[in-house]
Amino acid sequence: MISYEPLYKTLKEKNISTYKLINQYGISRSLLDRLKHNKPISTVTLNDLCAILKCRVEDIIIFTEDE
Repeated sequence: MISYEPLYKTLKEKNISTYKLINQYGISRSLLDRLKHNKPISTVTLNDLCAILKCRVEDIIIFTEDE
């Protein structure tokens, strides 16, 4: 299962709010909802988030095996 839990830690470390993602970087509210509920996103979106946050993919997502 893919989880976006590391994203929120990275946002906090970089002092970037979801408000700033929406208004300054053009991230949609629907995308933030998808991330919040661990729904699939495209690799293009993942690339955009890495560019915005200047981080690695591992700082946004984590994979854990289903039990």
